[in-house]
Amino acid sequence: MNTVAHYVRITAALLALLVLTVGAAFLPLGPWQTAAAMLISSAKAFLIVVFFMHLRKANPLLRIFAAAGVFWLGFLFALTLSDYLTRGH
Repeated sequence: MNTVAHYVRITAALLALLVLTVGAAFLPLGPWQTAAAMLISSAKAFLIVVFFMHLRKANPLLRIFAAAGVFWLGFLFALTLSDYLTRGH
């Protein structure tokens, strides 16, 4: 596969997701606004990590550490969300 064409396709996908992010900001999604933004940003982060940081062809130990980092970030988000949701408003 042509490496330059590969990076051009990934960059085009990132730009398309950027346009989707801007478009979603103007849609009246109500309480789903944040969820939509997080879903789009997660897709962009996935593309960057897998293709631009070469995690797809990386050593399995590096993949494990990357997965551990994602797990830890999710754990911290869960703890923060549990604290926020249990407070009296």
